[in-house]
Amino acid sequence: MTYASLNQPLRVGIVGSGFVAKLRAEIFSKDARTKLVAIAGTPEKAQAIAQEFDIPKVHQYWSELVVHPDVDLVVVCNVNRDHGAVVGQALRSGKHVIVEYPLAFNLAEAEELVNLAKQNNLLLHVEHIELLGGVHQLVMEHLSKLGTPFYARYSTKSPQRPVPDKWTYKPDLFGFPLTAAVSRLNRIIVLFGKVKSVSCQLHYSGDNLPHHFTSCVCNAQLQFENGVLADISYSKGENFWQPERIMELQGSQGALIFSADKGKLITADGEMELDAGTTRGLFKKDTENVLSHLFNGTPIYTNHESILHSLAVANAAEKAAATQQVIMI
Repeated sequence: MTYASLNQPLRVGIVGSGFVAKLRAEIFSKDARTKLVAIAGTPEKAQAIAQEFDIPKVHQYWSELVVHPDVDLVVVCNVNRDHGAVVGQALRSGKHVIVEYPLAFNLAEAEELVNLAKQNNLLLHVEHIELLGGVHQLVMEHLSKLGTPFYARYSTKSPQRPVPDKWTYKPDLFGFPLTAAVSRLNRIIVLFGKVKSVSCQLHYSGDNLPHHFTSCVCNAQLQFENGVLADISYSKGENFWQPERIMELQGSQGALIFSADKGKLITADGEMELDAGTTRGLFKKDTENVLSHLFNGTPIYTNHESILHSLAVANAAEKAAATQQVIMI
């Protein structure tokens, strides 16, 4: 049953009051199929978003919003640590859910949430906009030209001086780096399938560890069941001096190499320049896909299988970093 056969418009509540919450509010406010009815977050920030987008109800606590009978869809974009709890309560209250990655910090909780959504015939959509971006779309288009892939690398570095006093630099709230940034794993797993083993190294810097870091570097090595090897690197903070976003895929017949949104396909026939365009507008595409699914039955662009496997790999990487051992999955 699509939502079009039920009451309209779809009534949306937002949990969170940061950048993504405001962006989601702006997108929903412009869609005639939806009505923003509530927001919960930091009081001053939530109130400001409510005033800008005419949201009638501001809750101090998310636990109030997710059980409210006037909410049909809960959008979860607060601190990572609380995602699992918010999603669980929303699903138990009969709400459809959109949540920013990660779905939860650990695989067992994530699996419970996916099963809960299925049992109650509710949408549980985990945002992974990297799959909607131009780089991923070009990789999908040209991957077959590489012959047999054997190596992948995805590396991001984000300098930040000075580091702000934000939850994204607090491990308890942010999570293990490759769990918080599980999209780095997911974009490779979507391409190459199941991972067999993981090793990982993690280093934090800062005067207030373990509560707050000023820099982190997290490097993982993945071995896929199909033989592909992958290096994943996530780094940010004061100890980095130049931003980087590199994706590299090597195969028996060619390579795809991207730096930011500019790339090239290299084969024996020569090089082809590739332009992935801007990353702007991806949250809008994500939201439109969800609404199209709810109203028209259009397939969601993500799938729970790769989302859960990516989280399993992130959990294995966390264990590998702690024990300095290779973890089999």
